[in-house]
Amino acid sequence: MKILLAYSGGLDTSYLVAWLTREQRAEVTTLAVDCGGWSSAEKQAIRERALALGAVEHKLIDARAELFDRVLRWLIAANVRRGEVYPLSVGAERGLQAEILAREAKLGGFDAVSHGCTAAGNDQVRFEAALATIAPSLTVIAPVRDLAPSRDDQRAWLAERKLPVPPAGGKYSVNAGLWGLTIGGGSMHTSSEPLPEDAWAWTKGGSGGATLEVEFEAGVPQRYSGDGFVFRGKGPVELIESLNLQAGKLGVGRGYHLGDTVLGIKGRIAFEAPAAEILLCAHRELEKLVLTEEQRFWKDHLGDVYGRRVHQGLFHDPFQRNLEAFFASTQERVSGRARVKLAGQSVLVEGVSSPFSMMDASDARYGERAASGSSPQAALGLARMLAEPAKLYRRAGERSARTGQAPAQPQPLPITR
Repeated sequence: MKILLAYSGGLDTSYLVAWLTREQRAEVTTLAVDCGGWSSAEKQAIRERALALGAVEHKLIDARAELFDRVLRWLIAANVRRGEVYPLSVGAERGLQAEILAREAKLGGFDAVSHGCTAAGNDQVRFEAALATIAPSLTVIAPVRDLAPSRDDQRAWLAERKLPVPPAGGKYSVNAGLWGLTIGGGSMHTSSEPLPEDAWAWTKGGSGGATLEVEFEAGVPQRYSGDGFVFRGKGPVELIESLNLQAGKLGVGRGYHLGDTVLGIKGRIAFEAPAAEILLCAHRELEKLVLTEEQRFWKDHLGDVYGRRVHQGLFHDPFQRNLEAFFASTQERVSGRARVKLAGQSVLVEGVSSPFSMMDASDARYGERAASGSSPQAALGLARMLAEPAKLYRRAGERSARTGQAPAQPQPLPITR
């Protein structure tokens, strides 16, 4: 059997290469989908480990640009933060990775695909939902989920056969990508304990400050400049990678997320997302300058819906495309600049400017003078109109009290045993 394995180079997928080739007599090709977060040395090490474990071939696909165009640009446009804090760093990649896995399996004539997701996390749902949608006839093999070998069992199995064991990485599980890095395990299995300083990755020992100017065109970040920061790249992918590196050294982008998993249980992670933190803060403030209140109100609601569905593995659902079309229409005027101050691991947007500024389009000054042509009596009429429902509600209550008719009280539900 020819199997194409989604390969990250970690313990679960490394164990699978060896187990499938030796226990199942399968011909395994490993596929690493680069969504950011890997250095050149790490990519080479991943390739060498896959071949040493028994893979007949190792493939590497650079999906960073596709990830931005199809996923991250919408997370920015929708200002997505799960639980109002977490920018969906690594989970946002899974639907695209599953799609590329299916695409390559069809092109290469493979009999099946395999992934190393466990039964205890969200990724199994994301992979399976994506594959069921775009490639329902494809055979999917998931021994780590179905047989549930422990991580200690996997290490022991590899060691007994004198096969390379990936670095254990301590008691924490680290996943890095273009949109951030997540850290799970250890103290993250509690709801109260912080992550030790030495367990952080991109922001470890970070200190200092800087002021940046970030420029957007139609909602897409294009360039930035600032004291001590150098960006010589071109386009949003290189911009995000550069911000992750340089702002991460200042300690920017740390956070904790405690939330609901797709499986219905609570989960907690630490994350580092320097670029996401800066860009989301800057983008939201720029939107306040150029969009109407109703545009922002509905965008906030639909952005939460969009992010929740990405988290749940519904990347390929057609409703996501409908939401993206709405977001695209709201971004037409989100062009301009944001001045961002980084200090003490915090991000503060100090100011924004845009050729589509609604503030500049008015001669009013909040707290000082009304817009020309407006009438004080119009504002008085508006205030009284807005107050009318509450005034009538209060008056109805007073009339009821005078006639001795009190509002009906809800009756307690019977207690069943």
